Amino acid sequence: MATVLEKITDQIVSRTSFSPVAMKRAQEAVVDTIGCMLAGAADQAPQSVTRAFSADIGANGASAILRGGRASPSVAALINGTAAHCLDFDDNFHPARAHASAVLVPALLSIATADTAVSGRRFLHAYLAGLEAQAAVGFGVNPSHYNRGWHGTSTVGCIGTAAGVAVLLGLDATGIAQAMSIATSFAAGPKGQFGTSAKPLHAGMAARNAVEAALLAQAGISGRLDILERSQGFLDLFGGEASNGWQALSASDRHVIETYGLVTKLHPCCASTHRAIDAARDLQIEHGFSLDDVLSIQTKVGRSAVDNLAYPHPVDEMQARFSMQYCLATALYQGRLSLTDFTDSAILRPEIRRHMPKISMSAYSAAEEHGIERLPHQVIVNLSDGRSLKTERLHATGSVAMPLTAADRRSKFADCLRWAGLKTEETHGTLLRFEDTASVKVLLNGFEWFAIS
Repeated sequence: MATVLEKITDQIVSRTSFSPVAMKRAQEAVVDTIGCMLAGAADQAPQSVTRAFSADIGANGASAILRGGRASPSVAALINGTAAHCLDFDDNFHPARAHASAVLVPALLSIATADTAVSGRRFLHAYLAGLEAQAAVGFGVNPSHYNRGWHGTSTVGCIGTAAGVAVLLGLDATGIAQAMSIATSFAAGPKGQFGTSAKPLHAGMAARNAVEAALLAQAGISGRLDILERSQGFLDLFGGEASNGWQALSASDRHVIETYGLVTKLHPCCASTHRAIDAARDLQIEHGFSLDDVLSIQTKVGRSAVDNLAYPHPVDEMQARFSMQYCLATALYQGRLSLTDFTDSAILRPEIRRHMPKISMSAYSAAEEHGIERLPHQVIVNLSDGRSLKTERLHATGSVAMPLTAADRRSKFADCLRWAGLKTEETHGTLLRFEDTASVKVLLNGFEWFAIS
């Protein structure tokens, strides 16, 4: 009988073509992630990683690092992956409970920028393979894998991305399954690190580990192909009492990016805040109140969201991204959130701080969440004129159900480049030709921020 890894691999290799919707969404995800990588490249976390591995960076490395320099595929994926995730502006992928693209795109770029022959279409096919593998692995171990404290980005993301890298390297079905098996031995990352620079490092670690797992499989290292489901395997050690297992896993004619899709972030902060922010803004737009009119705001979110948002009184910009109080107060105070709101000076603004004690957060009970894939996040706003306004959001803005417009995507990308101090002219439009480029390396070599010649 086929193992779970073999079933996942069979599904991946059986897809020899993808629908226009799947290819368009994959391309949008790649472009969005490149914007996040550029915006994050100068942040403390990727800069620290760069310093740690400075001896391995120079002019002659195989793979490109954003903003200049070359290194081995492993080091390039580690640095670029950390940059992609450090501002928490990168997309979410609910089937894996992971930041899928922040691992996939840097890992695949480490191969593509070392090989002129990698086309945009081939890159996107590998991206979609890795995304499907992430979804399948996540299906088996969630929801309790994530709820008990594992960061799916660096566990599920690592294993699924190894499949994508293996596809890009041209490995056969056995090689792809072996890359995923090896990657299970690299999977790590506790959510207790949220609010520190170790959290974005998780994405970099996962990208690096996925690259190394695929290269090791290519070179002949092998692991057990039943490592997901066997005793002392991934599910046994990482799953938990509410994990699904893979008995109900089934193949679908439609790719997961068409059905579930990705959530492209509108706000540069933890996704656990987004539905409450969007719901509160819905009320504010409808009823026209300001924060000065608010007596109190009560939010009800998932149990894992409460665990993630551990900083009611953030003391730095990283903690602020994981603070419901700061993110929600800032969004209601000025009508939006941007990268400029997450600096050490911005988070101490008294005009924001004085409103934060008005905001409380509670969680659904275990009984309420049991057996339900997704519950809406609720917001109640109590106003000084006696009104009590209530609404809820099941989906964040940026999801398939409530997608960003093309203008929203362009605006976000431009914001990322401005934050990075780069020119925005033509960059987004050029990257939207990603699918049709004959060489990803040549395409990126046209930008001053990707010195890969």
